[in-house]
Amino acid sequence: MYRSETYGELSPHIEREWLLTNGTGSFAMSTAVGCNTRRYHGLLVAATLPPVGRILALSRVAESVSIDNEALPVELSINRFGDLHIPRGDRYLRRFELSDIASFDYDADGVRITKQILLAWGKPLVGIRYQLDPGSRKRAELRLMPFVALRDFHALLHKGQTYDLTSHHGSLTVGLNGHRLHLAIDRGQFTERPDWWYDHTYPIETERGMEDREDLFAPGTFSFEFTSQGSVTLWASMQPITVLPDFDAERARAEQSRALKAMPTPTQNRLVRAAEQFICKRNRPGGSQGATILAGFPWFADWGRDTMISLPGLLLSTGRHQQAGQVLSVFAGHVSRGMIPNLFDDYTNEPTYNTVDASLWFIHAAHQYLRITRDRELFESLLLPACQEIIAGYRDGTRYDIRMDPADALISSGSPGTQLTWMDAKMGDIVFTPRHGKAVEINALWYNALCLLGETSLAERVKENFVKTFWVSPFRGLADVVLGQHRDSAIRPNQIFAASLPHSPLTLEQQFVVVEVVKRELLTPVGLRTLAVSEPGYRGRYEGNQFYRDRAYHNGTVWPWLIGHFLDAYLRVHKNSESAREQARAWLRPLIDSLETGCVGSISECFEGDAPHRPVAASAQAWSVAEVLRLAVELEL
Repeated sequence: MYRSETYGELSPHIEREWLLTNGTGSFAMSTAVGCNTRRYHGLLVAATLPPVGRILALSRVAESVSIDNEALPVELSINRFGDLHIPRGDRYLRRFELSDIASFDYDADGVRITKQILLAWGKPLVGIRYQLDPGSRKRAELRLMPFVALRDFHALLHKGQTYDLTSHHGSLTVGLNGHRLHLAIDRGQFTERPDWWYDHTYPIETERGMEDREDLFAPGTFSFEFTSQGSVTLWASMQPITVLPDFDAERARAEQSRALKAMPTPTQNRLVRAAEQFICKRNRPGGSQGATILAGFPWFADWGRDTMISLPGLLLSTGRHQQAGQVLSVFAGHVSRGMIPNLFDDYTNEPTYNTVDASLWFIHAAHQYLRITRDRELFESLLLPACQEIIAGYRDGTRYDIRMDPADALISSGSPGTQLTWMDAKMGDIVFTPRHGKAVEINALWYNALCLLGETSLAERVKENFVKTFWVSPFRGLADVVLGQHRDSAIRPNQIFAASLPHSPLTLEQQFVVVEVVKRELLTPVGLRTLAVSEPGYRGRYEGNQFYRDRAYHNGTVWPWLIGHFLDAYLRVHKNSESAREQARAWLRPLIDSLETGCVGSISECFEGDAPHRPVAASAQAWSVAEVLRLAVELEL
């Protein structure tokens, strides 16, 4: 649970975001003061082709209270228009709390109002309940003006669209481009008055160098007059509302559906709740339904690489073994030419194959699944054949020039215009971190995969040539990528995987060197930098338009998920001693503390390389949460 009770100024509350999800890819998201600051903020972002096809249906609701005979209503909303925040409803906000719902307490000149936002489990349905207490006032009227978008969640809306509008007493339906949003209130009435409000401004988009202004459609106003304590609930759904739902019943059903495993400590329980937000349903090949992992919010779908890296922490560490098997089964069913998909298209759900590391991470995740669950039936019938197909594909050659070099048994991939590793920032023809050739972490993963599958002879060849190819010195550790006679020896975090994975091609002494180089050059309180500060090309700030952000993305920006493998390697070379475990706990705690900032209750995709390490990029990222959770469980935090 997150709670804040110190309001009056916008900062830092307007920088803090909240997120609710419902297991289908749908979500609700805004800030701790209720002001939408990015294009992805909305009260209902619905997955029309779960977990993708997301439509921002209901952007916000303008709330005002008319009290007794006072001429002007009290505005509870806050919005950004141009350079101004109008109105300033945050001045009446007394408390914000986030648990399984988002809750806001207001005092509007003696009228107390608690707003609670609930995203129904498994359905494109949001409920907004207002609990009302007029206090000593004789009468008050609550007015709610919904702002409808019904647009692709990546896009922005501008006047010129023609909405279909049908209203009847306390309900209405709004339609646009084949999508329909149904709204209904359980008490009160609706007054139709279609209108457009212009220039809603999203400052995070301004900072990102993106289009930052939007016009929104307001179909009319719901109103409810009260003279004593009571409540009223506004529902919005992408499906017809034939019977008004019950708020408390929907909340209880959501909690039952989540069925979160109780962990030994409050810290682990908070991380488990954060982890649950990324787990949702996806159809398997053949039509049955399974689970998948969304890479992050607000804009990612389920990416193969992110899913396989996240699976041990999100699912295996939390005892969600059945869902782990389902996730692995979904991707095993899509293996093609020795590759798992890197992503499923946002609009068609079709798989895309364009990564060299996702398939090797699949092998790692599948064997972690077997080690923890002992489920040999699923492993041998489905996962093992997929692993073997991947090994064959990489050995013999597959897409994007991914193939084993017969001279040294190492994996080479890509070309000057491709980005196939996790350091994949590319804009037009500009590749910001060229890594085609033999990348160090790909070959660490390759060696690990061969060992896991019992390919002993081939693994020995890889081990022999790995050190010859990548070792630089005791002061720099391993080269990052090798192409022909050229070795890129820039200090990057990718070498840590050669010391962290279950099977390492390095001696213990060499692993120790790698850990010390990474600790000295790359470790920050919130993860590992992607490039040492001393290296040419280091970028300490992640800001500006897409070009400048992509240029910094893997050239200094800190990635929290890397802390997991750094700590694995650190504990290994220090023989998992109690002093090493205590040091690891200390390194992990700042990331746990970050649950209170950024997107509260979650951990961001990245932090800036320069202190104070501002959270940037996606607000909530699966592998960030997963690796912190995995280590929190292992270290008994």
